[in-house]
Amino acid sequence: MKKPVLNLKNSEVGNVDLDSNIFGLKILPDIIHQYIRYQNAKSRQGSHTTKSRSEVNGRSKKPFSQKGTGNARQGSSKPPNFRGGAVSMGPDNRNYSFSLNKKEKKLALKSALSSKLSENKIIFIDSFKIDNHKTKELHIKLNKFEYSSALFIYSDEGIDKNFKLASSNIPRISILSQKGINVKDIITYDKLFIEKKSLEEITKRLSWKIIIKIFLMKELLAFLKKLLRQKNQLIFSNLINTRLWLLKTQLQTK
Repeated sequence: MKKPVLNLKNSEVGNVDLDSNIFGLKILPDIIHQYIRYQNAKSRQGSHTTKSRSEVNGRSKKPFSQKGTGNARQGSSKPPNFRGGAVSMGPDNRNYSFSLNKKEKKLALKSALSSKLSENKIIFIDSFKIDNHKTKELHIKLNKFEYSSALFIYSDEGIDKNFKLASSNIPRISILSQKGINVKDIITYDKLFIEKKSLEEITKRLSWKIIIKIFLMKELLAFLKKLLRQKNQLIFSNLINTRLWLLKTQLQTK
């Protein structure tokens, strides 16, 4: 799958081959939705709390006599029906986050990237380097791409300082490292501008070849550990046999 590579002047400067296992997958809305739920739940603070009857400030003594006052009987001044009393079934500190499998996360990310590419909302840029930090000049260049909001994804080498300064004053624009790409940002922003170097890093991180290599390495390590265990057991059994033989010879001599 070939796509053009542009510069910041919206001129084509080359082509790039995309991995169809990352940018050409079937779009799975349920997996994308699950990942966004996971992100939203993880970002919740969960520090809301109310005071129960054991925590509220007050006396636990019976406020008035059981009979003779004309009031309803009460055993304490802390119940929820009293002014300044506890809150009944109120919220408490809790962690809203839940776990999501690594394979689900990767699949959601691939599905989101495939969705954006099918809508022609991903633009591949050769480099984000610019000559100066003037916001006006960068804004004129970016207006050629016709976007409502944009996310610029840069490589591990870092973002150009001039680009970072110039883009910070343009509304509805964000910059993000390729390590931090997530489904929520991919779906939220109208267009994605991916640097060519960061594309290589994303492909390397999400491709099946790397996963297979890691799996094979794990299998090899497990096999080597098994061999060492067997070898140690053999050495140990040989030592026991030699020890028994020495004891036997000593007994025979006596």
